[in-house]
Amino acid sequence: MPMDLTAITLTELRYVIAVADTGHFGRAAERCHVSQPTLSTQVKKLEETLGVRLFERAARRVQPTNTGERIVARARAILDEVRAIGDLARGQQGPLCGVLRLGIIPTLAPYALPWVVPPLQKSYPDLRLVLRESTTAALVDELTLHRLDAALVALPVAAPGLADEPLFDEPFVLLAPARHPLAMRTRVREEDLRDTRMLLLTEGHCLREQALALCGDGDAVADDFRATSLETLRQLVGAGLGCTLIPALALTTLATGTTVVARPFRAPAPHRRIGIVWRRSYPDEAGIRALAEFIRARAPRAVRRVTA
Repeated sequence: MPMDLTAITLTELRYVIAVADTGHFGRAAERCHVSQPTLSTQVKKLEETLGVRLFERAARRVQPTNTGERIVARARAILDEVRAIGDLARGQQGPLCGVLRLGIIPTLAPYALPWVVPPLQKSYPDLRLVLRESTTAALVDELTLHRLDAALVALPVAAPGLADEPLFDEPFVLLAPARHPLAMRTRVREEDLRDTRMLLLTEGHCLREQALALCGDGDAVADDFRATSLETLRQLVGAGLGCTLIPALALTTLATGTTVVARPFRAPAPHRRIGIVWRRSYPDEAGIRALAEFIRARAPRAVRRVTA
């Protein structure tokens, strides 16, 4: 008997995605604002229509089967395209309308969002931003799984199927204890880092890899202290445990003072390049590029704008 694919509904696809994301029928039902029996019935109906089991049901965790994982990935792409239809229709009214799911790395989010989001909302009142903060690797996964539309990250990002556009170059600044020898200088050199005890973020943060590229991975790197935020690094520096690198935009909120000083590098100063990445298949590339230009045009003086 041939399979009646016309019986599949978008609601069923949305429900199976929610179950895959949460690993739990109850939490998936809460996310979809329906009762658990309603969601479970619809998921079971889809399984019967397809003639396959989508999930392995256990007491504590619901896990997609191998076939279920592939079907969920297709479901995400289908819903992405359906949403794109609405975006294209709204696009006739102007750019940057509807929902935009935007990821951003933790070492950028607290320092960039304050000067990006308020003017963006004012200029594009029909745009609804859904923001997600995570590491670059996690954001790339979210992009490829169609859970995000774009992400603000440090370039380059090596991942198949993604496009990117540079926004600005952000210099690094050295944070040092106030009594440290490097604190006595007005500017420091990259080679100074190789003989300086450096405190770095934990694995998974791209800023750690960029710092290691500058100061090397020898004895000067303090592996006994690994922080998950720039504010924690600043506190460790203030306690006299070593120096660290921070991106220039972070100076706006990471207070220095009597225990910590910030010192710029001699030219050419080391930096990271911030850009926006998205799937090449994303249907509203013009909207992404409009967002890129919006951010680039409002970048503060602490960074150097980069044209695409």
